[in-house]
Order: sequence, then C-alpha cells, then structure tokens
Amino acid sequence: MNVLKKAVFVLLVVFLSSCKSDKKEASKLFKKENLIPWSIVGFDVKERTPKQRLEMLERLGYKQYAYGYRPKHLPTMAQEWQLAAQKNIKLSAVWLYVNLYKDSIGALRPDAEAVFKNLEKVGLKTQIWVGFYPEYFNDLTDAEALKQSVNMISYLSKRANKLGCKIALYNHGGWFGKPQNQLRIIKALPNEDLGVVFNFHHAHDSLDNYHENIKSLLPYLWSVSLNGMKAEGPKIITIGKGNLEKQMIQQLIDLNYRGPFNLLGHVKGGDPEVIIEQNYQGLQLLFSKK
Repeated sequence: MNVLKKAVFVLLVVFLSSCKSDKKEASKLFKKENLIPWSIVGFDVKERTPKQRLEMLERLGYKQYAYGYRPKHLPTMAQEWQLAAQKNIKLSAVWLYVNLYKDSIGALRPDAEAVFKNLEKVGLKTQIWVGFYPEYFNDLTDAEALKQSVNMISYLSKRANKLGCKIALYNHGGWFGKPQNQLRIIKALPNEDLGVVFNFHHAHDSLDNYHENIKSLLPYLWSVSLNGMKAEGPKIITIGKGNLEKQMIQQLIDLNYRGPFNLLGHVKGGDPEVIIEQNYQGLQLLFSKK
C-alpha cells in the first residue's frame, strides 16, 4: 500500500469511527431519563385526572415531566404534584404564563399567582418556565419592551428564589420570544440565576439564524423542546416527519449540548400518550445506530 492509499485508509477509518461515536453519543442523549414529556396536561383529549396522567407516564417509562396547566387544572395542581412525589416522578418544570395586560409586579392574576401558592404549599423546588403573551409587545418600543420584561422577570425570579426555584425564559413568540431579547434580559439581571428553554415549534420565524441563536444561548440553555420541523410549517409535527429537525438537533450535539430535551405531547384534540410515543420513536429513528 503506497503512502497516498495509506493516508486515504486512515482518514476513512477516522471518519467511520467518528460517525460511530456520534451515533453512540446520540443514543445516550435520547434515552428516556434524558427526555422530559411536556405539554401533556393542557392538551389531552382524554382529560386525564392527575392519577391517570401519572400512570400514563409510568406506562411510557418516564420518571419526570414538565407541568403546563390551564385554569381548569388549578383545583388539582397541588394534588398532582404531591402524587408525583409519592410515585418518585420528578416535576422538572412548571409553566407560568404572564400577560402584562393583566399581570403586574406584586399583583399577578389569580391563575398565575396559584403557581407560587402551590409551589410553596407542596414545597416543590423546580424550574419555572415563563412565557409572555406575545401580542402585548406589539405597541411598545424596544426600550419599553426591555424595561417591562426585565422588571417582571426580576420580580418573578426573586419570588422563585425564595421558594428554592429558578426562572427559565420560554420562547413563545413575539418580542419576548426572540433569542437576542432573551439574552438582553438575562444580561440585564446578572445577579439572578436565569436560564432559557428553547422550543423548536416556536422558532419557525428565526430558522435562518438558528445556529447563531443556539450558540449564543448555549451558556443559559436549560432545556430544548424538540419537534418535527419544516420551514413552511405546520408549527407542530411529529419528530422525524420534518426535513430540518435532525440537522437542528445535530447542531446542538456538535455544540456539546447534552440535554435535557423535551418531547411534546401537544396537539389539539390529541392523546398525549400516543403523541409522546410517536415523537420518541421518531427521535430514535433519526439517530438510529444503523
């Protein structure tokens, strides 16, 4: 074998070893202990009770989930969290939706205030994923939007810290959902321990800047919600049914992001038990060892 052939052979071996290593790493990342079922409470055609929902998670093989509620779930919120603790199922996060038309510092509307009351009642220490009503920012200047967001996040973070919880910014559209604005908020509050939950399904408006965005968010990235992705939409599709999600996930891996990842159970009129499993299977196929 001449020198050129040897060099080509070595490069081929290195390439194949790298591919094998990447697939092995991906298979570790996407085990169920590194995946968080998300949006399984508010969108459930079967309207499961807390007990039924936790039994569903047990059937699927998950020991954690994130809790996103609707006002109708307020009466059973604390009960569900207590039952989850009894079953050793971790509440990885709780959703908090802020509408600055109705919420102000020191005076959250009742269904938002209930999150803090129940966190204190149960003694749950977890992340609080904060999304803002996007349309509120439409009539504000950039400076006004930044000031009001910083003030509200500062208030929420201080309240959360007193309970042993932390605030993560959740991209939910509008000014507040843009990664560059979330970074500005975080940097304006250097004494608060803030993170980011990045959601694929709310990122269709910034796909051209995706790599740049996640690279800048990486130091604060606490969780990533996965979804099938096509530039033209629709907004929510099964993982593996799009043509962009594998590349987007691989870029996270290449940046050394190691999870956790969230699996959506969110389809109006759908059964989250079916949807979560479909997303899990789609993710496994995307990063199959074959």
